Amino acid sequence: MSIVVHVTHEAVQKMGGIGAVLEGLLTTRSYNEAIERTFLVGPLFPGADLSGLDTILYRSSEGITDTPHAQVLTEIEQTYHVEIVYGQRKFENRHQNVTTLTDVLLVNVSNSNEELTGRFKWQLYEHFHIESSRYENEWEFEEYVRLAEPAYAALQAIVGAETTAPVFIISHEFMGMPLVLKVLTDRNNGSVDGAQNMRTVFYAHEVATIRPIVEGHPGHDVRFYNALELAKAQQQSIRDIFSDPFWYFKHALIDKAHLCDTIFAVGDLVVDELRFLAEPFEDFPINLVYNGIPAFEVSLQEKLISKARLQKYAKTLLDYRPDYVFTHVTRLVKSKGLWRDLQVLMHLDSLLASNDKTAVLFILSTEIATGRPNESIHEMEAAYGWPVHHKIGYPDLVGAEIELNNGVSAFNLQSKAIKVVFVNQFGWSQAACGQRMPVEMEFMDIRKGSDAEFGQSIYEPFGIAQVEPLSFGAICVVSNVCGCCGFIQRATDNNEVPNVVVADYTKLQIPPKSLDDVLHIGLAERNAIEMENSRDIAAKLLGRLPRKPRDVEDMLREGYDIASQMSWEVVVKDYFLPGLEQAL
Repeated sequence: MSIVVHVTHEAVQKMGGIGAVLEGLLTTRSYNEAIERTFLVGPLFPGADLSGLDTILYRSSEGITDTPHAQVLTEIEQTYHVEIVYGQRKFENRHQNVTTLTDVLLVNVSNSNEELTGRFKWQLYEHFHIESSRYENEWEFEEYVRLAEPAYAALQAIVGAETTAPVFIISHEFMGMPLVLKVLTDRNNGSVDGAQNMRTVFYAHEVATIRPIVEGHPGHDVRFYNALELAKAQQQSIRDIFSDPFWYFKHALIDKAHLCDTIFAVGDLVVDELRFLAEPFEDFPINLVYNGIPAFEVSLQEKLISKARLQKYAKTLLDYRPDYVFTHVTRLVKSKGLWRDLQVLMHLDSLLASNDKTAVLFILSTEIATGRPNESIHEMEAAYGWPVHHKIGYPDLVGAEIELNNGVSAFNLQSKAIKVVFVNQFGWSQAACGQRMPVEMEFMDIRKGSDAEFGQSIYEPFGIAQVEPLSFGAICVVSNVCGCCGFIQRATDNNEVPNVVVADYTKLQIPPKSLDDVLHIGLAERNAIEMENSRDIAAKLLGRLPRKPRDVEDMLREGYDIASQMSWEVVVKDYFLPGLEQAL
């Protein structure tokens, strides 16, 4: 039986991808049978909402000391000038009837001891050549460096230096790397007994160095992944091809991940990207630990009820009842490649029109993570017909929403058989989305009722959302750079299945003569490739759309079978736990 420590910014609440991964891992039977105790360690953000904790065992500012470790935690607070909250958080999977209680350790480092922090930064430079002075203006860097020593001391106190169970310190992305480096320093020095039982893991949910390179150049994935292939063949690293990555504080930390006992990577391309970082990664034992996806067994009737609700909503908004409902539920960031949806639909529009069929695409995405106030939604709906029509400026379009809506409006002006509805809101219910949405609508309807879910990202280490609707019989349209593609291939024994359409936007029509040619791929070249490939994707999608209820039943059965092979239970049993064994 082992102890696992997850270091993350989502220790209290699920805010994004890492939170979804934790929820998936911790609520499987395999995890709970193998892991005796789990800790979630992260910063205590000023004014943080701690309602996500089921119990608070220690918080000195409120006089809570319901733990035998209270005195030691108080001493750590006084030594490092920090505030510690120690509590417990419950994770539940009612579908699988699994409940997990985890320990949560939060540290407020906003006023931490400058002398001790400076001493630790010197150790980072002395042992690992990390120049903290370059990144001190980056609070995320500073926060996790300051977190390392007090969190380490608190773990030692709570777990106990005398424990013989292996303790795995898992750094989710760059965030836990300072704590990992603290463990490695003490382990190598033999200065702390408990450190000898500790094993370190870097959990790569992405390669932070790569994302800005892909997103920041108009050639995007077309340019980068072709450059990566040629660079590998020539045994060149990222520093040989692109500018010095050490300008980026996250790179300075993940560059040391090869010092960990093992590395987890959520996708096959993440492995390649890590090996591209520097020579020590080239032969390092990197474990594939894919993300899991939900697998729900849904009846044909349930599917059709959800689809009917979406069709009813479309009829109210657009004055026609579409034959097909397409969806894209996503964060509104450049990496999601939302413009590619419109390119595919442009070709599909004429194909559907010639077949006398219609469709709608609901894009559910927003720049405002908390969503708009419900009353603002109702006012916009009444005033000018939101979400079919939009206006620039809060409470409506802000930031990247403006550019996306411009593309949607241009498409809708010339399309015949398909219209796009951009719902820039968080949530999918009448309360959140206005009176014209059916009162019976709930969020799962946009997943269960979809005929096809789009997700043609330019950078996507895995892409849980893209394939979540698999078990609901939807066709998942993903790009070949999505990490989920590798897991799908394994789940289907490399057989092509009707439930998944993979768009390859990185395949060049003419093989490049040199690496320099690839690096000069820009907007024009990418546009040409996207336009050509999106035509093929539209034709393939049309061929797979269900024509009759029997087709839908086949998609439901096949989708559930695939999703079952990609469940979190499979991930933990076949990938995560063997990866921990590797660390030993």
